[in-house]
Amino acid sequence: MSRYIGPKLRITRRLGILPGLTKKLAKKSYRPGQHGKVTNKLTEYGLRLQEKQKLKFNYGLTENQLYRYVKESRRKNGITGLILLQLLEMRLDTICFSLGLGNTIPSSRQLVSHGHILVNGKSVNMPSFQCKPDDKISIRNKVKTKKFIKNRMESRISTSIPPHLEFNNLKYEGRILDYCSRSDVLVNLNELLVIEYYSRR
Repeated sequence: MSRYIGPKLRITRRLGILPGLTKKLAKKSYRPGQHGKVTNKLTEYGLRLQEKQKLKFNYGLTENQLYRYVKESRRKNGITGLILLQLLEMRLDTICFSLGLGNTIPSSRQLVSHGHILVNGKSVNMPSFQCKPDDKISIRNKVKTKKFIKNRMESRISTSIPPHLEFNNLKYEGRILDYCSRSDVLVNLNELLVIEYYSRR
């Protein structure tokens, strides 16, 4: 499956801070490219496209994956934009990132795909696995895994655990208390513009 493996700071300079993509901050404040210093007003389509790109790069999704999440959020009862964010936040790789097991979502995705993460005591190697409230997230009971996670958490950038999650630092075990609220989402975007972008498809 195709993933973005290009320069990440070019993306953050164009779209703004994306905590799930990278923790690094660019030294240059203007957009990348030859005409980056020229500030042109975005069209309505450009604004919707920009918000969609923020979601896509922050959560490391392909275009088809994001479109499927939008369609699924439309089928559920409630606020479509909030449901879309909750679906993305309940992905296993995003939960591991929120718990601090990985510095970014790509690093958390690697932990999951390599079989280091357990959900309710069972090994899950699908980063897109949809977690539910009361699920327990833990690490594999092996010396190499525990040592790896311990070193990762000691060197990670300290972040606070969102209120819809709880984490035991001694056991390296987390639990999902509930679905996230809008204020728990770290990326700064307007999710309604994303829904509008896909409403034309």
